[in-house]
Amino acid sequence: MSSTNSDFVGLLTRASDAETSADPSSVMTLLADTDGPRGGYTAYRSTFAEGAVGAPAHFHTKATELFFVVGGSLRVLVGEEVVVLNGGDFLAVPPHTPHAFAAAPGCTADVLFVFTPGMARFDYLRLLGSVMRGEADPKKIAESSERYDNHYVDSPVWRDALTAS
Repeated sequence: MSSTNSDFVGLLTRASDAETSADPSSVMTLLADTDGPRGGYTAYRSTFAEGAVGAPAHFHTKATELFFVVGGSLRVLVGEEVVVLNGGDFLAVPPHTPHAFAAAPGCTADVLFVFTPGMARFDYLRLLGSVMRGEADPKKIAESSERYDNHYVDSPVWRDALTAS
């Protein structure tokens, strides 16, 4: 089994081998990034500190994004609704659906994210970490929107939710 072979039967990523990318408010553990002829997937786990903002409002045109809250609580925008996911909760956000997420007020969050079909997103996640640490220009994220299928949108509902807490 290999975590780099796109024509795989199975995939195993040992915790000790997983790459991590940390910024002041979160740690991402990169688990799987495949985009072979069978569609592939991307999987990573993020732990968010209390008050951490995970991602602004955006959508994907190709991928469904899956959220599984391992622990804590995550506030999520889905379309025009804001919901709180708690430990054990699962959410699937289909393509073209605006969504955003952050640790719920007063909480930390530990979340497993999966994108399917996959499209080699680890470089995007590394870029996010670099921007959050002040090592890269935030414009690079906007410039990469087509390549990584992340299309940012304005969401007054999400803005209001963030300012209310």
